[in-house]
Amino acid sequence: MTEPMAEEEQPQAPLSPPQDQLFVNMEAEEPKETREQAYSWPAINFDIPPYRCYHFCRQFRNPSNPNNFLKGVKWSPDGSCFLTSSEDNTLRVFHLAEYGGNYQGVSFSEDPDEDSYAASLVMTEGESIYDFCWYPFMSASDLTSCVFATTSRDHPIHLWDSSTGELRCTYRAYDAMDEITAAFSVAFNPSAAKIFAGYNKSLRVFDLHRPGRDFIQHSTLKGNKEGQSGIISAIAFSPVNSGMLATGSYDQSVALYREDNMELLYVLHGQEGGVTHVQFSKDGNYLYTGARKDPYILCWDIRNTVEIVYKLYRSTEYTNQRILFDIDPLGQHLATGGQDGLVHVYDLQTGKWTSTFAAASDTVNGFSFHPFLPMAASSSGQRRFVNPDDTGEDFSLSGSENCASVWSFSFSQVTGDDGGVNLEVPDGNIEANS
Repeated sequence: MTEPMAEEEQPQAPLSPPQDQLFVNMEAEEPKETREQAYSWPAINFDIPPYRCYHFCRQFRNPSNPNNFLKGVKWSPDGSCFLTSSEDNTLRVFHLAEYGGNYQGVSFSEDPDEDSYAASLVMTEGESIYDFCWYPFMSASDLTSCVFATTSRDHPIHLWDSSTGELRCTYRAYDAMDEITAAFSVAFNPSAAKIFAGYNKSLRVFDLHRPGRDFIQHSTLKGNKEGQSGIISAIAFSPVNSGMLATGSYDQSVALYREDNMELLYVLHGQEGGVTHVQFSKDGNYLYTGARKDPYILCWDIRNTVEIVYKLYRSTEYTNQRILFDIDPLGQHLATGGQDGLVHVYDLQTGKWTSTFAAASDTVNGFSFHPFLPMAASSSGQRRFVNPDDTGEDFSLSGSENCASVWSFSFSQVTGDDGGVNLEVPDGNIEANS
């Protein structure tokens, strides 16, 4: 199997405040183009366990809802913050501490039962949250772009302002009875002009700039019964300009479409449960799919879909939870959690296991790499059932259960051999050395 991303195909790192701060020793008059060429993605050393630099658990616990747990975590595209979803129908935005400043010497409470800091924003939906995603071009320097979309039970799609916590607008779909029907998955297309939403046996496409009830509907099941017959539970777009998107369904299938005319290209079968997550490789040639109650993430070569390329194991045989995985910015490794509280890292060139580290004491249901720093965020939690005879018993959770954490990885260097900044993190702490 060839490397998912060739060196010359790597995308340019987003120019954001923290990256500018990393180039502290570059000459002020150096052209912008030179700085972009000098920068390359940090090569994370997964052989060394990451360092937990921030931890959050108490603010996810409410006496009125002791069974609250996290359901996922995603970094913003500009890397300034991350977003969590939890069972109490709440979304929380956490800004990265000291963002854009010096990371060296950052301190926080060493007590595992205490939070490093409080969430910057807390937003509450009316019902259980199904899915959420960031606006692809979100940048903290442009407040109009600081938005994310969510979908929840019996509610329309909401577009939230991540800088104020206010609801910007809604996108409503109606069923045959003219009642609002909720989407089960949501995603922006690469140009960020449209919102694609998954429903039962159909996809609906909304114009981002025209909120309301105007949409285009596409059936995922053709007249000859070809396509996907279940709930469309996951959507992903190819990161390269190929105009291709993938959808996962609870009927255990994955379909690939052309975005411009929604022509059905392939239908892939192989998962043992309802598909809950799909993600393309960085070069767009491979597709990774995961399902509930299925212990394997499947790798598909979309240029030749006859056979599965390889399978990546994770401990998800006995849970209906959506376990989110992620691919590092270089496109060389995939990391996924599981019921065992471990995060497994795999080499995407070979499909072989690379390393494992303990992220929590319960199910790790979300893992997200920072878009350009050698960092990641994880979320954990699971529903706990109480014996009816054990009335009055309170949940006693440790700090490593139902929690979110930010991890810092060791890495070799950030810039090339042109005399720029050399950033080495032997112990997981980010520090700059001239």
